[in-house]
Amino acid sequence: MLNRKHAATWKKTIGVAWLLCGTLGNALARNGSAPDSETLGKNIYEQRCAMCHGLDGQGGEHAPNIIRGPAVRDLSDQALADVIHDGIPQRGMPAFSDLGRADADSIVAYLRFLQGKASGAPVAGDPDQGRGLFFAKAGCSNCHAFSGQGRFVASDLTDFARDHEPAEIRDSILKPSGRGLDIATAVARDGGKFSGAVRNEDNTSLQLQDGDGRFDLLMKSTLVSVERHAGARMPSDYGQRLSPAEIDDLVAFLVAKSPNTESSRKDALPHGED
Repeated sequence: MLNRKHAATWKKTIGVAWLLCGTLGNALARNGSAPDSETLGKNIYEQRCAMCHGLDGQGGEHAPNIIRGPAVRDLSDQALADVIHDGIPQRGMPAFSDLGRADADSIVAYLRFLQGKASGAPVAGDPDQGRGLFFAKAGCSNCHAFSGQGRFVASDLTDFARDHEPAEIRDSILKPSGRGLDIATAVARDGGKFSGAVRNEDNTSLQLQDGDGRFDLLMKSTLVSVERHAGARMPSDYGQRLSPAEIDDLVAFLVAKSPNTESSRKDALPHGED
């Protein structure tokens, strides 16, 4: 049998073991498993960074895209962690000096994960050929505008490549889904007639945009009638009308010429800058 001294030591050892098991159990219950660096970085990023840079890191009203742009992608992990820690005061980015090195490294790991998801496959087509297709043979500009050119019957595609990878753009061309914007014709009490795509609407107002891009904001209290019909659907036969190489060219145009993509920002730099 154990003497009193041995029994006390044994009880103390068992107690510590149960305490450790309980702490570990609580942690696993909260997280499902021990969080890896990316998961921890995601949690910190969403708490400290997403309010400015967006949940996907692709920019917001107050801060730029930090996923697609070369300014961040080309930084080393150490340099990126330093930026997080020290901030960039002259550009309005605060310092997060209260974060430990491990937390900063976790944010870097999560950003690299997002950058890898957004990197996409290289675009094979010729953007200049794609521009000709967009505004001529493919007829995209009959409904869509790009950088202020074309028609505003359907969605403006200027920023489409910002939130869509090349493979997604290709799929949207070859396998379109959904319907176009609603088209409305409104007649005012004074006899004025307005027609265009419905861009915004609430209980008191209706905003229309005509095919030339002009907006009309109409108060519903001034209208006699509003007639609506579904806008034209995206053609579903581009796979037959265009060759695979022409589809590549069209995708390349949307990606390379969008003002929010990496390639277009490089094109926009003054000569001699990288």
